Amino acid sequence: MKIRSAAGILVGTFVLLITHAFGQHNAATPSLAVRNKTLIVFFDGLRPDYITSEQMPNLFAFRQKASVGKHHHSVFPTVTRVNSASYATGSYPGTHGILGNAVYFPEVNKTKSIGTSHKDLSKFIAANSEPLLSAVTLGEVLQSAGERMMVFSSGTTGQAFLQNYKVSGGAIINPGLILPDSMKSLVLADLGEVSKEGSEDQNRHKWVTDALLKYSLDIKAPLVSAIWFSDPDGAAHEHGIGSEEAVSAIKFVDAQFGRILEAIESRGLKEQYNIIISTDHGFVTNVGQQDLSDFLIKEGLKKDKESDDVILAEGSVYVKDHDPEKIEKIVTALHKQEWVGAVFTKARTEKSLKGWVEGTFSFDAVHFNHKRAGDILVAPNWNDEKNAKGFAGTDFSTGVAGHGGSSPYEIHIELMAAGPDFKRLKDTDLPTSNVDIVPTILAIYGLPIPPQMDGRVISEILKKPGDSGGKMIQETLVSEVKYPWGVYRLTVYISVLGKYRYFTFSKTERR
Repeated sequence: MKIRSAAGILVGTFVLLITHAFGQHNAATPSLAVRNKTLIVFFDGLRPDYITSEQMPNLFAFRQKASVGKHHHSVFPTVTRVNSASYATGSYPGTHGILGNAVYFPEVNKTKSIGTSHKDLSKFIAANSEPLLSAVTLGEVLQSAGERMMVFSSGTTGQAFLQNYKVSGGAIINPGLILPDSMKSLVLADLGEVSKEGSEDQNRHKWVTDALLKYSLDIKAPLVSAIWFSDPDGAAHEHGIGSEEAVSAIKFVDAQFGRILEAIESRGLKEQYNIIISTDHGFVTNVGQQDLSDFLIKEGLKKDKESDDVILAEGSVYVKDHDPEKIEKIVTALHKQEWVGAVFTKARTEKSLKGWVEGTFSFDAVHFNHKRAGDILVAPNWNDEKNAKGFAGTDFSTGVAGHGGSSPYEIHIELMAAGPDFKRLKDTDLPTSNVDIVPTILAIYGLPIPPQMDGRVISEILKKPGDSGGKMIQETLVSEVKYPWGVYRLTVYISVLGKYRYFTFSKTERR
């Protein structure tokens, strides 16, 4: 049903995009030419301390004139596909159902997890009558209002796809994925293939920027556009935080952002474009030596790498038949390991923040409670140690550098917004999250916010009158359990703003 629905909009979508590409006005949406546009810009893996006048002069200068969310949060688990789906739906994984970069969909494969590329996610769509995302996307809301959204991405096909997976009257332009299919010939005729000379990553960043400048920066452009640069994430993963390669990647994507700002200025669009800047997660240096699967096998808690008695999807652990005895044994074994940080399980009672296994918090505490969730969610332990380049934040995952955990270095990111619908230099210390971006955009245009959306309108930085937001309260939740070897203590820090709860970070102690 989902495939037929997506296919059914191809012809109409192509007509809209062809019309736009040649600068013609869409008579079906007469307000399009006079409404302010919104551009969302994501820099994948952007730590706030990367934003300096030397490394990112364009973003640094933008920040000086923007409203800044100083207490902005990534969505946990702090991985790309979780956050792309979360921002696109204004909802947490417990609502939209994408629980990691690797996911366990038994309808696709009963014995192991799969990735989240467009190809992988399409397998789920083909095998199910239910939607891929159990939440409404921004693209769908815009389409219902006769508007459009275009997504430009230099990253993975899955990350691009999840931002507007139904296409919803707009388009997705990514070097590995152009949707609708009927749009491919136009894009390739206009832009050609991504150059294979020089740096592949830089060529991809430039190509998607060219596409944005071609299709989404004029007064008749889609109401909302989004561009997602896959660096500095890729370079930091491979070479480390602060490496020469990572710094080069940071400077290059900043230069592409500079091209966008220059085009907006030179085309006389500065007073018609809102720009919102965020990222999917921060970054830490990895020093771990232990793989979760290998550990469980060694402890006799999983038969082998291919066994289905325990299935792993990143930090999610699925125990066959939800065997409570085995779940407790796994949690007990994990609690003892110094490289293991926060451990979460299903709620002790409905909506309780305490997990049913002693010493754990529940999935509800971190907005992870979905029918697709496993039995255990594990985050690596972390500390404040600095790497050789002076960047603080280290965890016990394997690899060079990465993200996905519950440290403040991965969760604490930065939000910037500037444009005709935002107050100038109105910073906010109130908590915000990637799930708040879409409700805020919908509020700008007076469009209905679907009840499934978990995020709030960041009204304190909008010119349009709205709720004051109220006063933030900091909650500290503690769960501990005693073992013969000592005590495992888990502390979870939550920022509360009325009915909105923001998972700030967790800390693990053993004594």
